[in-house]
Amino acid sequence: MPSATTEARAACSTRSLRANEARECTDTAAPVRRHLRRDAEKAHARRWVAVLAFLVLVSPLACGPAPAQLSQKPVQIIVPFAPGASADGAARIVANELGPRLGRQVVVEHRAGAGGVLGLQMLAKSAPDGDTLGVGATGALLLNPNLPSNPGPDLLRELAPVAKLIEVALVLVANPSTGPKSISDMIDRSKTTPGGLTYGSTGTNSSQHLSVELLKRETGANLVHVPYRGSAPAVVDVIAGQIPLASVDLTSAYPHIQAGRLRALGLIDGKRFTAAPEIATIAESGVPGFGRASGFIGLFAPAGTPAPIIKKISQEVAAILATPGAHAAAHVLTAAIAYEDDETFARFLAGESVKWKQALASLDLGQ
Repeated sequence: MPSATTEARAACSTRSLRANEARECTDTAAPVRRHLRRDAEKAHARRWVAVLAFLVLVSPLACGPAPAQLSQKPVQIIVPFAPGASADGAARIVANELGPRLGRQVVVEHRAGAGGVLGLQMLAKSAPDGDTLGVGATGALLLNPNLPSNPGPDLLRELAPVAKLIEVALVLVANPSTGPKSISDMIDRSKTTPGGLTYGSTGTNSSQHLSVELLKRETGANLVHVPYRGSAPAVVDVIAGQIPLASVDLTSAYPHIQAGRLRALGLIDGKRFTAAPEIATIAESGVPGFGRASGFIGLFAPAGTPAPIIKKISQEVAAILATPGAHAAAHVLTAAIAYEDDETFARFLAGESVKWKQALASLDLGQ
């Protein structure tokens, strides 16, 4: 018979075997549990991916298109004339304050030529994203496309009005020593001088140019056009005696008129300008009934720029032009703040285009 010791050893061996079997069973199940846990985690992740993908797909349907946003790139404002005139001044009034309001850098770039057309064509070809703006004036926008022969590009179709900024006056000025003393003297001299009198302007088909052409039609004056790349260069040549007179914006001429370096022959506008009330109009100076409304400088974007971007910039411009600093800067320019929002400005441009088309209908530029 087995001894008690032998039986005890057998029992112990049996218990050890069972414990080993239990451990082997445990070791076999652990990998299975880990595998199942990983599968569960992957399935959970896949469900979240599916949910997020669904939200991405349905968000535009639930909320509508995302609003157009301004980028953080520098904003460029194109000035289509040489520095120093009203367009340049108006652009800088806006640029100096628009940058901080948008949290972006705003730079002014001059692209002069073709009476303001060249720079505005560059603007029209820019991306319609609010990163490129430009200032425009009467000549390139309203006169040039309404010429009876060889009309220029209709830039109003290629640009989106953002805001009307300022009103500016145009003035006919002469060299005080060698130029004509008055409008009547100018007319008389032009008819008796061989080849006529030359006059400068801001460029071919600009408002400064075509206004004098209308004056020629009214008076029979023999005036020969010399185009410049802006008012400032034309003013310099009149002062230097290179040309006897010029049609320029009052911004460029007024400091020199006050200093006696230029003689103001008359404002081209239909009435005296509040910023320089001492200067008579051409109508008052011998050509009754002559004159047009004051010129303007406006802010534009490329056509196709999203309406929310246009509205945002126009609202910021309104706030800028309402400040005392903007009014003081306009006074320095011998100009007047004349803000209109994008829609009001668009209606103004459409009405003025019709008026200028009628005024230019019989103008003969075959000179």
